[in-house]
Amino acid sequence: MTDTGVETEPSRDLHGPGPRPPAAHVVHRGPGPLDRPGLRWLRVDALGLAVAVAFGALAMTPSLIPRDWVVQGLATGLSAAVGYGVGTTVWFLIRRTRTGLRLFARARRHIPPRVRLVAWPILLVAAVVVVLVMLVAGVQWQRQLALLVGIEPPTLLGYARALPLGVLVAAAPIAVVRLVRHADHVLVRGLRRFTHLPRRIAGAVAVVLLAMVIAAVLNQIVLPGTLTVVDQAFSGVNEQTYPGFERPTGPTRSGSPDSLVPWETLGKEGRRFVAAGRDARTLAEASGRPAVEPVRAYVGLESAPDAQARADLAVRELDREGAFSRDVVAVVTTTGTGWVDDPVSDSLEAIYGGDTAMVATQYSYLPSWLSFLFDGPRAEEAGRLLIDAVHARIDAIPPGQPRPRMIVFGESLGSQGSEGAFSSLADVRANTDGALWVGPPNSNRLWSQIVDRRDPGSPEVRPTYSDGLVVRFAGGGSTATVGQDPASPWLPPHVLYLQHPSDPVVWWSPSLLWERPDWLVEPRGSDVVGAMSWYPVITFWQVSIDLVNAVDVPPGHGHVYQGEVLDGWVAVAAPPGWTAADTERVREVLAR
Repeated sequence: MTDTGVETEPSRDLHGPGPRPPAAHVVHRGPGPLDRPGLRWLRVDALGLAVAVAFGALAMTPSLIPRDWVVQGLATGLSAAVGYGVGTTVWFLIRRTRTGLRLFARARRHIPPRVRLVAWPILLVAAVVVVLVMLVAGVQWQRQLALLVGIEPPTLLGYARALPLGVLVAAAPIAVVRLVRHADHVLVRGLRRFTHLPRRIAGAVAVVLLAMVIAAVLNQIVLPGTLTVVDQAFSGVNEQTYPGFERPTGPTRSGSPDSLVPWETLGKEGRRFVAAGRDARTLAEASGRPAVEPVRAYVGLESAPDAQARADLAVRELDREGAFSRDVVAVVTTTGTGWVDDPVSDSLEAIYGGDTAMVATQYSYLPSWLSFLFDGPRAEEAGRLLIDAVHARIDAIPPGQPRPRMIVFGESLGSQGSEGAFSSLADVRANTDGALWVGPPNSNRLWSQIVDRRDPGSPEVRPTYSDGLVVRFAGGGSTATVGQDPASPWLPPHVLYLQHPSDPVVWWSPSLLWERPDWLVEPRGSDVVGAMSWYPVITFWQVSIDLVNAVDVPPGHGHVYQGEVLDGWVAVAAPPGWTAADTERVREVLAR
């Protein structure tokens, strides 16, 4: 904190040629309590502190997902650190302009010294009051949001722990910046001492040298080292097997003795996918017809050397398992670690009594939220190559012979990978028999184009495109009735997106830093509190942190879609003559 005196007038003539202002207008200060050696690091800029408090307080406003005290501390701390940077940068620029210096000098001449002496205590008291008021309001907002999604609401005492955590989080980046500035000052002094360069040139050289060193450290040591550690950590997890899941013995599963894909190479999620599933009795009861053993083909990251080889191996595996004689072949683009959610496979197999084939490939070791940030290109490559390979194999079936319906599926980043196989909505409809995309990231190209061109008056959280003629959107309770709402025709093949108003994966975008999105201009979605608003930078951090706990909410909210996948499959790929009673029978059987 700066001392409570007034800084000496900068040694610069603010009035141009002529006499300087009388010395009586210049108030000198003595050493403040934080000017002692070792304490100068604790000083803070007044404008920086004011903006930091404002940003940190606004970060306590609600976002999409209920936050506990840890998540709130992170959101508050990060926002406050950004606010401090904004405030100090603005103050620095003001003090470096002639107009700013004149205004600064004029203000100091007209503000009595006693007022300046009490300015800091007033600022500190105001900061504490603002933070406490926003803490109480924040608890109330979090309680509303928790009740809206059906979880336990927080208490004021427990939530208050976010404040000290927020201070620590905010202090960390500020300390790093000060270390860099200190290094810059030391470097400037060294350059001037040994090279006798003018101060401005030495300063420029120091900035360039320091930037090169930091970039080299980040690019050569920090980032590669971090990615190596993360990759090794999750590759070790990939080698594990979920308890209770054993190698399949039937010929319709990858990893079996007859399979072209060794069990050991499938990865943790792949082994679960091929070893799981409902038995024939359950599938027959659910579908209302005799059941057969469903085909599940999977190729792990270690099963083949590259994405093209994995796609080719997957098609050969499908051929070996007899997949192209089934009613439906579903091409699944996985998320992150290669995960395929159980309801995705169980629901489709229950609808068709097992007369299905599902195929997926793994493209990453990383968990979903890390894959969402770093694995977009790999997901698109994997999805495109697999879909193209399966489509080419089906097209090769001679005319007159039965051929299966090909449907595509992707959840979260998997939807981005699945979309990547198609150039347009017309391309999707021309080359598939249906598409179900769940929780699509905001960066999905096709999704963005369709949402941007939605019918006038339809909200971004539940858009209508071309009166629902070729593509529809649903989520929550609306999924079961998407075929009837809107009442206009829905031409096959059906393309369906499932999205929740409270899903941060759907709504996170870098543009939140500077632009208010439509979904925060229009009426809020059904599971988003009306108090949520947009603030530059702050809302970006809030929704970014929401990504981490997007699945820590009950089904039907956030990024949790298990309860809606059955209705999604029925809307996209139901067998001929399927009824609502059939859907409820499947739902009841799977629930048991």
